[in-house]
Amino acid sequence: MSNNPEPLWKVRDVSRFLSLSTSWVYKEAEAGRLPCVRIGAALRFHPEEIRAFLERQRAPRGSITSLRR
Repeated sequence: MSNNPEPLWKVRDVSRFLSLSTSWVYKEAEAGRLPCVRIGAALRFHPEEIRAFLERQRAPRGSITSLRR
């Protein structure tokens, strides 16, 4: 860890970063699919873990199919 770590993100911060709803963030965090830290009843997120999560979700080239039929 660096000497000046980024502050932890709140659910709202993760939601904005991923452009997804706060309910999705809560659901994925509670299911253990989105890395988080529980502090009492609050969920907090390490920004670098959220960035790594996003990179892991990247689809391989050519694997995305068109939504049009």
